[in-house]
Amino acid sequence: MRHLLTTALLTALLVPAASGADPQSTLDQIASSGKIRIGFRQSVPPMSFRDNEGNPVGYSIDLCTMIADAVKIKLGNPEISVDLLAVNSQNRFEALVENKIDILCGATTKTLARGELVDFTQLTFATGASLMSLQAEPVNTIEDLEGKKVAVAKGTTTEKVLIEVVAQSRIKTEIVTVESAVEGFDMLAKGEVAALSADQVVLIGLLFTSDDPRRYGVSEVTFSYEPFALAIRRNDADFRLLADRVLSRLYRTGKIIETYQRWFGGFSKEIPGAIAAVYQINATPE
Repeated sequence: MRHLLTTALLTALLVPAASGADPQSTLDQIASSGKIRIGFRQSVPPMSFRDNEGNPVGYSIDLCTMIADAVKIKLGNPEISVDLLAVNSQNRFEALVENKIDILCGATTKTLARGELVDFTQLTFATGASLMSLQAEPVNTIEDLEGKKVAVAKGTTTEKVLIEVVAQSRIKTEIVTVESAVEGFDMLAKGEVAALSADQVVLIGLLFTSDDPRRYGVSEVTFSYEPFALAIRRNDADFRLLADRVLSRLYRTGKIIETYQRWFGGFSKEIPGAIAAVYQINATPE
């Protein structure tokens, strides 16, 4: 009887330990499944969006595709498929945590708070929150929002900082939360809001993909610092190292300039100092 009781106790203690075993690494998971899953935002041009044919494209998509190519080489399997799965500003981190995607591509700001949920690669871009308005009724500063409505995508760092700066400025404005920057842009076009707030690079992307870019204006003023990076699951050093090697090599060799020019050359021939600094600082040697 004592032997049976001891065995039962040991079994009860060992089962939780087994269920708490470390999850399969991303590279092992890709090797066994034969696919890498890229989560992408559909409406943050030129970082990540759908083109006229519905294909996922953009600056961040290009970077993630290069990382996927490196995974194929690392695992010695060129037949690994690349699945592009749409996410939004509300469920993107949840998709990583719940193992629905392997890497997040879009316009994702790296923050310490988000670091409690996911890990980040080397920085990929730098921008800041700004405002877009109609040229006929310009809104260039936070103070210009007095008595007006401004749209912002919920679940973004821009939403958080906009609420803070409006409170600090002590102006009366109505902040309208929307599902995406594209939805906010449609509201602006219809005159339902006076301005749209988002990362400046996203606003510029919306402007240049619109039917009538001359109708809109993007403020030169930014009221936050937004360092972009690609997000992956926490505590997966091997996959993060692979992704960082791809990005650092792009920066060291200068090949990142080709990608930059493809997506930003239409409105920024020279790479801004803040972005050039991101490339230089993150050009980590082998």
